[in-house]
Amino acid sequence: MTQQIHSLLMVAVAALLSGLMIAARGLDTDASPAPLDAYDQARAMGRGVNVLGYDPIWNDPQQGRFRPEHFRAIARGGFQTVRMNLQPWSHMDADERLDPQWLATLDRLVTAATDNGLTVVIDDHDDEHCVESIALCESRLTAFWSQIAPHFAKAPDKVVFELLNEPHGKLDDAAWNRLLDIELSVVRETNPTRNVVIGPTAWNSFDHLPGLRLPETDRHIIVTVHYYTPMEFTHQGAAWVAQYAGLKDVHWGTDAEIARVGRDFDTIAAWSKAHHRPIFLGEFGAYDKADMASRVRYTSTVARAAEARGWAWAYWQFDSDFIAWDMQRNAWVAPIHKALIPGG
Repeated sequence: MTQQIHSLLMVAVAALLSGLMIAARGLDTDASPAPLDAYDQARAMGRGVNVLGYDPIWNDPQQGRFRPEHFRAIARGGFQTVRMNLQPWSHMDADERLDPQWLATLDRLVTAATDNGLTVVIDDHDDEHCVESIALCESRLTAFWSQIAPHFAKAPDKVVFELLNEPHGKLDDAAWNRLLDIELSVVRETNPTRNVVIGPTAWNSFDHLPGLRLPETDRHIIVTVHYYTPMEFTHQGAAWVAQYAGLKDVHWGTDAEIARVGRDFDTIAAWSKAHHRPIFLGEFGAYDKADMASRVRYTSTVARAAEARGWAWAYWQFDSDFIAWDMQRNAWVAPIHKALIPGG
C-alpha cells in the first residue's frame, strides 16, 4: 500500500512540474508580445514633433541646445512621438563607419526618449546628399542602415526606422523604388518585424504616392507624407528657398484654403485605403516669418485634419525655426503648442 501511495505521489509531482513548465512557457510567450502591426504602431505614435535636426549636440554633446530633460517636457506637453532628424553621413570615416561618439550620443538620446514613454522615429535626414549622386546615396545609406539596424535590433517597438527623409532630385520614382528595396532588405536582415517609415519622392509629396512601390508581403511599413501647402505661405521669408525668400505678409485661413487641406488629405486617405497602408504626416508647419494668427490657424487645421483621418503626425519642429519650443525661455511657444495640443 505504501509503495502504491509513493507511486501516486510521484505521478502527481511529475504532473505538477509538467504543468509549471507549461505555465512558464506561457509566461515567456506573454513576456515577448507579438510585434506591433503597422496600424497599431501608427495609432500609438499619435502626436509628435521633430527634434535635434540641426543641434550642435551631434558634434559636441556639451554644446547641445537640446537636453534629455526636453523629452520629459515633450511627453508632459501631450506628445507621444519624436522624429529624430539625423545627418549621420558627416559622422562616418573613410570606410563609412559611424563615429562611436556620435553613436553613443544617439544611444543616450533614444534611451532618454523611450524612458519618457515616447516613440522614436530614427530618421536619416541626409537627403540633400542624394541630389548629386545616386551611387553615393546608395553607398552611404546602405552603410548607415547596415550599422544602425543591428545596433537597435533588440530595441523595443517604440523605436521605428525611417529609411530616408524626402527623396528628391535624382531620386525619382524609379531610382527611389529600387533603393528603398535595397535598404529595406538590409533592415529586415536583423529587424524582420520592426515598423519602417517610407515616403514618396518629390520631398515626400502626397501627389507622388501613386509612384511609390512597396513590397506587398511586408506589412510592417508606415507611409509618410509631408505637407507644406501652400509654400508661398508656409515658407515665406525662408532664405533656403529662393522663390519664397523675399515674400512677406502672406496670410492664411480663408474657407477655400481650409477646404483645400481637406481635399488634399482625402486624396491621401483614398490612397491609404486602396493600398492598406497607415499614414504618418511626418512634417508640417509654417515658418515663423508668417504672422502668428495665420500660423496658428494653419497648424491647428492641418493637425486636426490628420487626426480626423486617423493619422499620426509630427510637427516641424521643436526649435531652430518653425519653433514650438522657445529655448531661451525654456518653455512652449504657447499659441503653437495650443494649436497642436488643444488644452495641453
